Amino acid sequence: MTASPVLLAVALSLISAVCYATAAVVQERTAAATPGMRGALARGAWWGSVALNAGGALLHVVALRYGPLTLVQPLGALSLVLAVPLGSLATGRRTSGTQWRGVAYTLVGLSTLLLVTATGGAPHDTLGTAEVLAVALFAAGAVAVLVSAGTGGLAFAAASGIASGVGSTLSQKLAVGPTVSWGTALVGVLTVGFAVGGLLLSQQAYRSGLGGPLALLTLVNPVTASAIGIALLGEGFQYGGTGTLLALAGAAAAVYGVTLLSRAQEAPSTSGASSTSSAPRTLRAPRTPHTPNRTVPVAVVAPRPSLTPATVELTGPARSL
Repeated sequence: MTASPVLLAVALSLISAVCYATAAVVQERTAAATPGMRGALARGAWWGSVALNAGGALLHVVALRYGPLTLVQPLGALSLVLAVPLGSLATGRRTSGTQWRGVAYTLVGLSTLLLVTATGGAPHDTLGTAEVLAVALFAAGAVAVLVSAGTGGLAFAAASGIASGVGSTLSQKLAVGPTVSWGTALVGVLTVGFAVGGLLLSQQAYRSGLGGPLALLTLVNPVTASAIGIALLGEGFQYGGTGTLLALAGAAAAVYGVTLLSRAQEAPSTSGASSTSSAPRTLRAPRTPHTPNRTVPVAVVAPRPSLTPATVELTGPARSL
């Protein structure tokens, strides 16, 4: 068994992350510029983000054909690593030191996970029909609870992460040895449903900003898919107990890096909000100083009196003009 399937899976995951990151930036800017989903649907930029998400999803499905869930899904965190600099570039902000530290921690954590999950072989086992139904029902219930809670963008981001993670897990069944059957058709319908649901939920989550929701979505997605892969597909880590410890350490580093990236992304939004709130005071025209009892000379041009001929009486007691 050569390492080529894993290398191909990693390459496809990297390109997919670029698509997802660009789509996230476009979605965030579209959500900020439109009052509701109907307004977003009328903008060409939103449909461009849909196309990018579709391309990223397609590449992701192909990557799952050549790599396990525990390898491909964590690489999705690269979308946040790329989205933060792209967002800074789109808005004209500088990438801060905190952001670069977040990038470093995330890359180190993902590299560690890659080390212990890259077994070199393509996956062969997929979920059975009963397992597919159980996973779909459990995920739908979790998404419904989060959406009904209505606690803000983070709840929608968590729901989007669950939906996207389950959609990726189900899509692996379509990518690895699909057969023409009613079960395969059911998996296809569920995969599309969870993928579209994850997209719409992420659009709703980005209304509160890009950093926090994207960070939570990026973490919940691989956790959901990896948990299914380990519990139901028997996926694990190399090097026994040492590999498990390395995986936990890498996951902790990636979580810390993602947290730094989300905090750094929220900071400009906060300062922007404060500057916006003080904008009316800053942009107000300066008052003209009032000086009491000050007379300003004004030249007044009086109309010239008309001249009439004068009559002089030189006789009598009265003289008039």
